[in-house]
Amino acid sequence: MLRCGRCSSNRHDLRHHIALLQGLVSKRQIDKIKEYLRAVQSDIDAITPIRFCENETVNLILSSFASKAKQSGIMFTVEAKLPDSLTLSDTELCSLLSNALENAIHACENITGGNKRHIKLRVFSKNNKLCIDIRNSYQTEPVFHQGLPVSKEKGHGFGTKSMVHIVEKHGGVYRFSVKDGWFIFQATA
Repeated sequence: MLRCGRCSSNRHDLRHHIALLQGLVSKRQIDKIKEYLRAVQSDIDAITPIRFCENETVNLILSSFASKAKQSGIMFTVEAKLPDSLTLSDTELCSLLSNALENAIHACENITGGNKRHIKLRVFSKNNKLCIDIRNSYQTEPVFHQGLPVSKEKGHGFGTKSMVHIVEKHGGVYRFSVKDGWFIFQATA
C-alpha cells in the first residue's frame, strides 16, 4: 500500500494520482511522469508525521488531517492511545478514520466564524477492539435517517456507509448523534 501523507489518508486523492499517471503512460510522456513523481516525492519528504501513538498508519492519517484542519482554521485535538497493530487492516483503518475526519472537516469548513471550528478525536484500544470518539462543531444541524446522517449534497454519503460497513464487518457497534452543539461519531470495532 502506498503511504504518503495525503495519499494514504485520502483514497480519493490516490485515485486522482493514479488516473493522472495512467493518462501520462498512455501518451508515453515519460518526462512528465518523472517530473510528477519527483514532485510527489518532494511532497512526501516535506511531510513529517506527528507521532500520536504506536500505530504508524494512524500517525500518517492523523498527521495529514491535522494539516488539513490547520489549513482550514480548525482546532483539532487528538488523544490517541493505540498499539502498533490492530485487528482492522490498514486499508480499513484508513477508510474508517479518513471518512470520519473528512466529514468532520467538511462540516467545520461550513461554519462562519473560524473560532467556532473544532474537532476532537479520541481513539484507543480496549479489549483488543478499536474505540473511536470523534466530535465536531457544525453550522447546520444534521439530518438523520435510520440513525445515519444524511447528506443533501450530490455525491456525498458514501463515506458514512463505508464506515458502517467496516464497523459491522468486525462485529462492532457505532452511533451517530448530536449533543450540546457537537456532531458525534462513536464506534467500537
